[in-house]
Amino acid sequence: MPKREIKQSQPKAVALRYHPPRDRAPKVTAKGSGLVAQKIIELGKQYGIPIQEDAALIQVLAQLDFYQEIPPKIYVVVAEILAFVYRLNQHAPDTPAESK
Repeated sequence: MPKREIKQSQPKAVALRYHPPRDRAPKVTAKGSGLVAQKIIELGKQYGIPIQEDAALIQVLAQLDFYQEIPPKIYVVVAEILAFVYRLNQHAPDTPAESK
């Protein structure tokens, strides 16, 4: 019987930007899979941007166009992530991006 190869799924990443009150909702600023996703994650870590892993949310966000606001149906999920980020920022020292 031939062996079946098990393919590892490529990493996927989506970056959001949100600057209230300028933005009405978070917007997609970067997205990709494989090497592009790895670079997005690497840059996020380099600049002290918190990273949240949620495969289901990435599937939804990856379907959006660049600079498209997130749809209202996922506001609650993204709001939970933003709350997580805000809590982290309250307890973290300045990141390289903030100190510039």
